[in-house]
Amino acid sequence: MADGGRVPVLVGRQRETELLTAALVQAVDGASGSTVLLRGEAGVGKSTLLAWVERAARERGFAVLRAVGTEAETDLAFGALHQAFWLLIQRSGALSAHQREALESALGARSGTPSGFAVGAAALALLGETVRTAPVLLLLDDLHWIDSSSATVFAFLHRRCAELPVVIVGATRPDGSAAQAWSAEAVDVRALPQTDAALLLGTRYPELAAPARDRVLAEAAGNPLALVELPRQLAAAQQRGTAPLPERLPLGRKLERMFTERLGATTPEVGRLLLLGALATGPGFSSGEWLRAAAGENAREILERIEADGLARLDPAGQLVFRHPLVRTAVVSAASDSARREAHRALSEALAPDDPRRLVHEASATLLPDENLAHRLHEAGRDLARRGGEAEGALLLERAAALSPSSCDRTRRLTWAAVMSARGGQLRHTAALVEELKAATVPQDIAPLFAYAVVYADQSHHVAFESSAALLPAVLDALTEPGAETFGGLVEQAYFKLLLAATYTDDPWAWRALERHQDHVSEAGRLCLRAWTHPGPGVAAALQAVTEDLTEEQEAGAAWLLLWTASALDCPEADLWQRFIGLHGYATQGSVAKARCHQDFLFGHWDRAAECLREAEIADELGYHSNALMFRQYYAHFLAAQGDEAGLREIDRSIRPTATRARMRFVLDRLAHLRGLAALAHGRYEEAYAYFCELTPPGRLADGPPWRHALVFDLVTAAVHTGRRDEARVHVAAGQAAGSGEMSGRHAFLLAAATALAIEADEADAAEAAYRAAYAVPGAEQWVFDVARLRLAHGSWLRRRHRPGAREVLRAAHQVFRRLRADPWARRCEEELRAAGDRVAPSQGRAARDATGLTGQELRIARLAATGLSNKEIGRILQLSPRTVGAHLYRLFPKLGITSRAALARALGNG
Repeated sequence: MADGGRVPVLVGRQRETELLTAALVQAVDGASGSTVLLRGEAGVGKSTLLAWVERAARERGFAVLRAVGTEAETDLAFGALHQAFWLLIQRSGALSAHQREALESALGARSGTPSGFAVGAAALALLGETVRTAPVLLLLDDLHWIDSSSATVFAFLHRRCAELPVVIVGATRPDGSAAQAWSAEAVDVRALPQTDAALLLGTRYPELAAPARDRVLAEAAGNPLALVELPRQLAAAQQRGTAPLPERLPLGRKLERMFTERLGATTPEVGRLLLLGALATGPGFSSGEWLRAAAGENAREILERIEADGLARLDPAGQLVFRHPLVRTAVVSAASDSARREAHRALSEALAPDDPRRLVHEASATLLPDENLAHRLHEAGRDLARRGGEAEGALLLERAAALSPSSCDRTRRLTWAAVMSARGGQLRHTAALVEELKAATVPQDIAPLFAYAVVYADQSHHVAFESSAALLPAVLDALTEPGAETFGGLVEQAYFKLLLAATYTDDPWAWRALERHQDHVSEAGRLCLRAWTHPGPGVAAALQAVTEDLTEEQEAGAAWLLLWTASALDCPEADLWQRFIGLHGYATQGSVAKARCHQDFLFGHWDRAAECLREAEIADELGYHSNALMFRQYYAHFLAAQGDEAGLREIDRSIRPTATRARMRFVLDRLAHLRGLAALAHGRYEEAYAYFCELTPPGRLADGPPWRHALVFDLVTAAVHTGRRDEARVHVAAGQAAGSGEMSGRHAFLLAAATALAIEADEADAAEAAYRAAYAVPGAEQWVFDVARLRLAHGSWLRRRHRPGAREVLRAAHQVFRRLRADPWARRCEEELRAAGDRVAPSQGRAARDATGLTGQELRIARLAATGLSNKEIGRILQLSPRTVGAHLYRLFPKLGITSRAALARALGNG
């Protein structure tokens, strides 16, 4: 335990200190970040471990940032972030104007409306600047009391700092919810074993008599705080063994009651000052403010008595620092309801009228319904949401609901709270509020907003779409009536949710409602509908034009629509998703991440495939289970193209049941396509042809999802290899008639490639011209995997006709397939090259590659596993789940040509 500013040598805790040391060493030697999340009951020693790692980090030259959560500050947006980053931002000279504005607005230094992700991106840039001079240790104590906005930013940093020498160490209670958005597995800090407990007790109380020592050891059961505090409750005679011990000593949660009993012996003046100090936290309280709230001439004298008793001390900032967070908890829990209300009232009067905490304290001081206060809380919550604190704004709306005299007003405010929670990334809480509201009578004037909240929770959290078609058409009808309340642009958001449901399920009622209301939405909304239903010429150009004309203010509402339009057209604008990074909440960032994963597949960035699984875990942890399913489907694209049928079956098993239950035809059809693509990779052309014909029979390309048009190259390849050249030509003709090549650059290339394959064998000149025309499609080279497949087909065609250039074309394809680790395709190239007389070395698949073929993340995992660490321990260091670590190992073993962890050291050149 820390005492008097000193940090004693730890007793025990070898496992925890080894993990913390490994994280520090990884940051210094590997220049890569990690997270360690300490979890344990009150008093078990988490804060002491934080103090230990802080000292160890400073000895290694780390810059140390710290934030401590406090119960009274959970409603103050970005309060904990202020503690950790305020000094850094004052000293920073590298932040852009946008980044500085986002941080300073969040921290209250200027007016503005930052989102949590904008603040997170700015904080990440600030850390990037700081680590140029020293690695960084970010300590987060009492995460369970850190405000939601700060917790969101810290979770963002935790997920994005893997490539920076930044170590994040957090501490939380077992029931704390703030760390749910973290993918790092918690390190459970348990009670000390008997030997270590006896050593700690003997070190702190060397003269404690044997009876007292044995009794404390028995009842403390290894809780460090109990071991340190329980003997203090004994009289000197009891410590010396000359007086009998009390009948029973408190323990565990009883330890809180021990503090309560100890506090019960204080005078009313001391108790009131302690209570005020426990509630008066944050940068808005200077010593003068809250001492004036105490309204006592002898406040300083009382403070001296409190410090002498060891309960708390006044720090230089004028805040009361308790010797342990448990003391603050005990102070608040020991006070009567009336005493707490009186303290909150006094503190509210000490704060400026425009300070949002004044309203929080007023609300806590109010016992009866109060519409005036409820209205002010409502407005303050809406204001917080506009400034980027949607989660905190939702909490204020919930407080306003509790104080509402009218049940209708209560329901209205809870409905707003549900929507704001969803936008703030608190989706699980949204789902809980929606269930609560379903049992209430929803006023007609708020019915559209309530229906939207229901659909939001169903689509994103429950992966269910029935309510979308059942509720949203009526919502759009109501919102578009003359003079109707629009709820701040809800028409566009409801339209997108219905469009998403329609594309996923192909529900005819949804499509009809979308067609009916397309004139009531923006150009971005109409364009998205057009892209998914009638994707003809000009859609790609219109998307680019709409994007270029958007103002920053308009981006927030249009981001989802534009990203989904780009997805329909296979990302014709390569950097569209980059415009929306860090500007909005997770709902938008999830769409950004999906666009990035899809683009990585199309553009051949297959070394980033594992990011799909990482994003899936993040989505699951945040409650966005629909996003998680889609990320796993995107990962399946990489597996199918690489011919990894075992991995594809595993992904299929994980997402098919949910997709089937939700009737997500979009997902089920894509899984069928990917099975066909994997069969194509292994040369099972008849099987592949059957899969593709289920989705788009030869010659049938009606209006509908544009991705079906993109199957033309796959279907024609399978048709040609199974002797169905007539069907191949019919399908190419259908694509040309439907204008498939005018949808986007990728569609143009795929149709041109299919055209070349479908030409009759005796039309050599026409075929050669068609191949050249396919290569000449503008931007063709960016579709890396598709171009390599065309080169394989072209090189094979040249070799069989003894035409020059076959080997050069095949070598180019082979190089790409090897880089993409698409081994079945690479082996086909090798067979063709050997037939052409090339002495290409036979590929042994992934087993032939060494450590230089690993990604940075895979190499870090391999090195840690080679030291003997388990998947759980590696996950704690690299902020990954054990499942993700295992998946990485499963993928990297074949790359190194090994089959077990025991061979890792040798494969990496360490043994």
